[in-house]
Amino acid sequence: MARDLAIDLGTANTLVYVKGRGVQLDQPTVIAINERSGDILAMGDEAYAMIGRTPGHIVAVRPMRGGAISDFDTTSRLIRMLLQRVTTGRLGRPQVLICVPSAITEVERRAVQEATLQAGARAAYLVEEPMAAAIGAGLPVHEPTGHLVVDIGGGTTEVACISLGGIVAAKAIRVAGFDMDAAIAAHLRREYAIVIGERTAEQVKLAIGSAWPQPGEQKTEVTGRELATGMPKTVPISAAEIREALKEPVGQIVQSVVSTLAEVPPELAGDVLDKGIFLAGGAGMLRGLQARIAHEAQVAVHRAEAPLACVVLGAGRILEELDDLAPLFTHEPARR
Repeated sequence: MARDLAIDLGTANTLVYVKGRGVQLDQPTVIAINERSGDILAMGDEAYAMIGRTPGHIVAVRPMRGGAISDFDTTSRLIRMLLQRVTTGRLGRPQVLICVPSAITEVERRAVQEATLQAGARAAYLVEEPMAAAIGAGLPVHEPTGHLVVDIGGGTTEVACISLGGIVAAKAIRVAGFDMDAAIAAHLRREYAIVIGERTAEQVKLAIGSAWPQPGEQKTEVTGRELATGMPKTVPISAAEIREALKEPVGQIVQSVVSTLAEVPPELAGDVLDKGIFLAGGAGMLRGLQARIAHEAQVAVHRAEAPLACVVLGAGRILEELDDLAPLFTHEPARR
């Protein structure tokens, strides 16, 4: 029999947990396709390195946008490649547990299940990302106690209050890491009349991006293409400038946390005040974001031990205890 899998099919990164073995794959959710032949040339890190650097007939694409499938066939092929990579030499078809944003529609949910079955899975289960993140952060989700989880990925930000194995109050917005990158690129275009690619914008965010003033802030140099001449140009950028550029997406993320907190029933709000807010997801690692949320919400904020892998680790735990944790599924599994 094939080993069952849990997949966190994120907009930015895809992580795969193999039952009994732990996380076996962590790669960018990018595929490089030859448009002339339709062949997939690369996936993951190899394809990510090609973004913005390919000839006309080769495109590096992200098949997921805002946590939902933007290209069904490419997503199905990506899942098939993931199954092949982690189930080498095994017979049979695995059961696959896919993590999905709580904001996606019924049609988008079915598209994820169908793409998974088409890729060769025996059954496709869905679990909502905030629930998986809470389990991955080690929170006792089955207890009658409120836990507020904030999962900030590449395409979506999910805020959910969880109690007794269910989501009591939630808010999901399609503003996250990629919107921060886009805000940095827009700032450089507007203020310095230079154009940069998404990889350069992400590197600037990682180097000096922040949501709250930091001690010993640095400057960095950014090279892009000047709009007027088309020639390469390098400009110095300060951390305060990038923080200002990130003001809008960061403000929307923080506001989603505050507004969800306002909807939490009073008894559970007391629990959240006692235990604090739990922060997960790659974009949740932005410098100062923890302090900014704590300041605005007036509640302590704790970062999960493994923010990037939190969701897939939670999904992996569900997979290991499938019979006990099956009530966490919001939909019946699709089978083939």
